[in-house]
Amino acid sequence: MPAAVKAGSRPPWVGLAAAVWVQVAAGSGYNFPLYSPSLKSVMGYTQQQLTMLGVANDIGENFGMIAGVACNRFPPWLVLLIGAASCFLGFGVLWLAVTQTVSGLSYWVLWLALCIATNSSAWLGTGVLVTNMRNFPLSRGTVAGILKGYVGLSAAVYTEIYTGVLHDSAAKLLLFLTLGLPVICLAMMYFVRPCTPSLEEDSSEYGHFLFTQISSVFLGLYLLGTTVLDDVTSLSNAVTYTLFGIMVLLLLAPLAIPLKMTLYPNRRKRTGALGPSSSSDSLTADKSEPLLAESSSTMNIQEADDASDVDMLLAEGEGAVKKKRRPKRGEDFEFREALIKADFWLLFFVYFVGVGSGVTVLNNLAQIGIAAGVDDTTILLSLFSFCNFVGRLGGGAVSEYFVRSKMFPRPIWMTCTQVIMIVAYLLFASGLNGTLYASNALLGICYGVQFSVMVPTASELFGLKHFGLIYNFMLLGNPLGALLFSAGLAGYVYDIEAAKQNPGFLDASTNSCLGPNCFRLTFLVLAGVCCLGTLLSIVLTVRIKPVYQMLYASGSFRQPRSSQH
Repeated sequence: MPAAVKAGSRPPWVGLAAAVWVQVAAGSGYNFPLYSPSLKSVMGYTQQQLTMLGVANDIGENFGMIAGVACNRFPPWLVLLIGAASCFLGFGVLWLAVTQTVSGLSYWVLWLALCIATNSSAWLGTGVLVTNMRNFPLSRGTVAGILKGYVGLSAAVYTEIYTGVLHDSAAKLLLFLTLGLPVICLAMMYFVRPCTPSLEEDSSEYGHFLFTQISSVFLGLYLLGTTVLDDVTSLSNAVTYTLFGIMVLLLLAPLAIPLKMTLYPNRRKRTGALGPSSSSDSLTADKSEPLLAESSSTMNIQEADDASDVDMLLAEGEGAVKKKRRPKRGEDFEFREALIKADFWLLFFVYFVGVGSGVTVLNNLAQIGIAAGVDDTTILLSLFSFCNFVGRLGGGAVSEYFVRSKMFPRPIWMTCTQVIMIVAYLLFASGLNGTLYASNALLGICYGVQFSVMVPTASELFGLKHFGLIYNFMLLGNPLGALLFSAGLAGYVYDIEAAKQNPGFLDASTNSCLGPNCFRLTFLVLAGVCCLGTLLSIVLTVRIKPVYQMLYASGSFRQPRSSQH
């Protein structure tokens, strides 16, 4: 925990409820398709220029190395404040351009402004994720799944606001991003802060997490349903605002946990190694507890004295020279120490393959749908968004359950999902009727699992002390994959096939491609890449299995002894 931050003693559930709103705000990068057409028409940009602005959107959203360093040096409220300021400055410039309040802004000014605007996502997401992972060190997978799940839902939340409340106005949307998101972050800054973490199991904690997960699932289903409803019918303003109000209530649902704990306080029920016993056994245990506690205390003091004597003798034997010991897997690593570990790069490349190939489909999903003969790709995009949320939430919960009950290393789920991704890519490549939506749903779930599994895995292997920086380095796999697989592969193959179908057109940017050949080679390459990712994830799983056996041997997370630096 940073020295500049003093942990509070209150329960961390208020901070988790506030983090939900900050995570939705951190999904502002998903808004680019909503306002980019207006930006293109007002500024007179070509499609190639607009595509480069999309690159700026991805770079800003995923470059969080500075935010990762800041999380260890500054309190969370300052990290969130920087994110809110980036949001105000970046989206403010874009709003000035779209509304033509300021004319003559150069292309590269807007490119830089978009980088700054979406970089707010890195600051906001890192601030709340690192803080809550430290507040709930025994439930890292569950917390990561919940918070990453709400980021996945943010696209649907913004679509609901854009189409309903803002009436498809790009200028109003940019104004909301400029002013509304900073206001939300400023309101939540006080609540997102470090709390004294409990290192003992609490039986009520499982129920609280389950409630939060169920409420987020209801929110996801609700957003998917309202998107379909808005697409097939015309809704009045009264209905639209009612639906928006229900969405806000569902976003407030996690606040019910600290509210319930305040109104109905009860004694914490900690789970122990022994199960429930009879009343007579309990009575006997209660009478013997003071004696056992006194005996245990005496033994601990004696062991501590013995350990102190041994340390003193060793120091004298070594000339009182304190040597620096390199950390072992499961302990806190410095970033430079993690960089030289094979497990670090194995995890990075497995994640890079999973999200890099998945984001290629996500970035080209509209063109994939049109090539397959789908006129309106709204439902296709909404389905991917919902399944992405399900994968993020489910990946965290399922990996948490099996790591505690069976000591399964979390990357085993990255292996399973990459095998499924191979099947999904082959279905995409086949172009068979009726497989588009199924393969899209499968890919969305697997894409989400990659996020929610990578986050706790990185913290378990390399500790939470420098987790912000390590986590943000891993995130670079997303824009790197987009640059390599999306721009370098999918775009190139698509243009070649479009040119074959439209040989008379000189401007390839206006060509459209129809049929399975438009992306077939891309999907086959992505399937091959996921085969490599599957092999790498198997190697990683086998290598780190002893780490998980050490961390979860008792059925719950055991904090390892920190290395001495």
